Amino acid sequence: MAKRDYYEVLGVSRNATEQEIKSAYRRLAVRYHPDKNPGDPEAEEKFKEAAEAYSVLSDPEKRALYDRYGHAGVSSSAAASAGWGPAGFGGIEDILNDFFGFGDIFGRGARRQAPQRGADLRYDLEISLEEAARGMTAQIRIPRLETCHVCHGTGARPGTQPETCPTCGGMGQVRYQQGFFSVARTCSACRGTGRIIRTPCRECHGKGRIEREKTLEVKIPAGVETGSRLRIAGEGEAGERGGPPGDLYVVINVREHERFERQGHNLYINVPISFAQAALGAELSIPTLDGKQETLRIPPGTQTGTVFRLKGHGMPILGGHGRGDLFVSVTVVTPTSLTREQRRLLEQLAEIEDRDFENESLMDKVRSIFS
Repeated sequence: MAKRDYYEVLGVSRNATEQEIKSAYRRLAVRYHPDKNPGDPEAEEKFKEAAEAYSVLSDPEKRALYDRYGHAGVSSSAAASAGWGPAGFGGIEDILNDFFGFGDIFGRGARRQAPQRGADLRYDLEISLEEAARGMTAQIRIPRLETCHVCHGTGARPGTQPETCPTCGGMGQVRYQQGFFSVARTCSACRGTGRIIRTPCRECHGKGRIEREKTLEVKIPAGVETGSRLRIAGEGEAGERGGPPGDLYVVINVREHERFERQGHNLYINVPISFAQAALGAELSIPTLDGKQETLRIPPGTQTGTVFRLKGHGMPILGGHGRGDLFVSVTVVTPTSLTREQRRLLEQLAEIEDRDFENESLMDKVRSIFS
C-alpha cells in the first residue's frame, strides 16, 4: 500500500511551523498509543504512521529532503528514526519525553532531573469563639524541609558537583526489552534521581534539604469558622533541585463556647427567667460575645422557648460587611425550694386563679405547678 503524505498524516499544512507539527503529533500519539488501545491493530498502525511522519517533519534536513523528493528522499531512514525496530516503542517514548516532557503520561520515561515543587503543608490551629469574632495574629511553629544552606540544595559538598549517573545516563530509568515492548525500571545505581553524589554534603548528607522549624505570624481574619483554610504561599517545604516551595495551609478549629452556640453568622444563647418576670414582663441584661451587656425587654406573659433577636450582635461576616444576629431563647424556671413567705403568696395566687378558672382540668394543672 502506498504511503500517505506525512503532512496529511499529521493533519497540518505544508508550511506548518515546528510547534504546529509538535502539537499535531502529540494529539495523535496520545490518541492512538498502544497502551490506550490494547489489541487494536488499526490504532497501532496509525500510531506507527504518526511517529514516522513526525520523525521526518521534525528534522529540518529530513523535512527539506521530503519536501523536494517525497518519500523516496527519506525512505532509508524514516522507519528507523521513528523507533520501529527491535527497540519496540522505545523510540516514540523518547520523542514524547524529549520534546514534550510528558512521557510519564504512559507511566514511563519521566524526566527525573527536572526541578520538583515542594510539598504543601497543613497546620491545624485551634482558637476560641471570641478570637474568631475579633480576628487575631497567631504565632505558629512549622517543622519543614528547607533547602540546605551549605550545599544550596545540590546535596554535594561545597567545591564539588553531582555527576550524571553513568548507568542510566541521567534519565533515572533503565530500559529492558521484553518481546515487542520495552520496559522501564528505576535505575538501581542512582535510585531514580539520575545523579550520583560522590562527596555528599556533611550538613544534609546528600539530600539537599534539612529539617528545620520556622516560626510564622499568621493573621486570622474576623469571622472564620471551623474548617476555614488560610493559604500562605511559599511557606511549605522547599522544592528539590531548585524547584519552588510548596504552600502552607492553616486549618481553623473554633472551640465550643460555654454559653454561646454558633450557627453560621448568628449566635444563640439561652437565658433563664423567673415566673414573675415571665408573667409581669421585665428588662433583662444579656451578655454579648464582646463582653458587653445589652438590654432586652420581654413582654408580660412570655412563655418558655420564646426567642428574641438582638440585631447585629452575632459573628462578623468573613470577607464581607456587617455581622449576624444574637438570638436569645428564654426558659421560665420553676422554683424548687420556697420560703414560707413565697409559699404563702403563691397559695394566695392559686386561690385567686381557682376562682377565675371555670375549667376544672385547667385549674388542676395550675395548682400542680405551685404544689
